[in-house]
Amino acid sequence: MWSWVRPLGPTLMPKIVMYLLLPALIAAMPAAPVAADAASQSAKKTANRSCFYARNLDSWTAVDRQTVNLRVGLHDYYQLKLLGDCPDIDWTQTIGMQSKGADWICSGLDVTLIVPQAGIGPRRCPATDLRKLSREEVAALPPKQKP
Repeated sequence: MWSWVRPLGPTLMPKIVMYLLLPALIAAMPAAPVAADAASQSAKKTANRSCFYARNLDSWTAVDRQTVNLRVGLHDYYQLKLLGDCPDIDWTQTIGMQSKGADWICSGLDVTLIVPQAGIGPRRCPATDLRKLSREEVAALPPKQKP
């Protein structure tokens, strides 16, 4: 059995536009500035955040049992705050860095230090905060705290 489809006539098309498309356009209009604002805030956060590859870590120095200064490459210095005391961090000669996910480290939550301990194996010291030190801060570091 054949059925004929009647094309939309000139009287039905404006009603479809008015009842279906117009409310959708009106609903989408306030979301556009909000989405643009959220994108610009995300870009600002990314610009302020300094990241590095864990494999580019050149040297490190323990400031105390909760703070470690890192040198990445030739000119970049970072300060890593640990979750709590990390025994043996101030005298060990080697450390390991375990990154969560990729090798890219952008915050303290991305990395766990692995510190060797005699007799009981490695100790994991999770970090909470990572910040890049300015040139002035690096110049002001005492020699024993500069990696």
